[in-house]
Amino acid sequence: MSDKDADFDEFAAGAWPRLRRSAYLLCGDAHLAEDLAQTALVRTYAAWGRVRRADAHAYARRTLVNLNIDRHRRRLGVTEVGGDALLGAEAAGPAADTVADRDEVVRLLADLSVKERRIVVMRHYYDLPEAQVAAELGVARGTVRSTLSRALAKLRDGLAPAPDPLSDTVPDPVPDSGRTTGRTTR
Repeated sequence: MSDKDADFDEFAAGAWPRLRRSAYLLCGDAHLAEDLAQTALVRTYAAWGRVRRADAHAYARRTLVNLNIDRHRRRLGVTEVGGDALLGAEAAGPAADTVADRDEVVRLLADLSVKERRIVVMRHYYDLPEAQVAAELGVARGTVRSTLSRALAKLRDGLAPAPDPLSDTVPDPVPDSGRTTGRTTR
């Protein structure tokens, strides 16, 4: 094995978990996330001679985001059915809360547009500053701010509990103002 291969293997082993998780946050499908992360690593390896080691994670991340953009462009007009949503088995044990939280995050992210999801993942999952997100996506910094603001508002709305229409609770009556009508009751 050459030094180049050993160096890349070390990078790929360290980058794989985070690439796969961010791909999952971008697309919401575990199998597709693995494919996207693997393809991003393949393309990073192909450019490994040109990639500076300090920027290797940024290069792989940008490649991953671009692959997801390309995937959305190719499937315009195609409706996907299935995926992880159909697997829906209840988790049991101590990890159940973690699984439920993760599923809730993925469900909320799925309600966002592709652009909003990309910006939320890059800004909050990768913890990149707005300027870097704007540079990597090729948009203005103000676009990142406004898109992020709308996306976070949608996420907050998704977290708000919906009122239960079947609730048996009756609203409290309006308190008596103390006025009298002039009639006396006996």
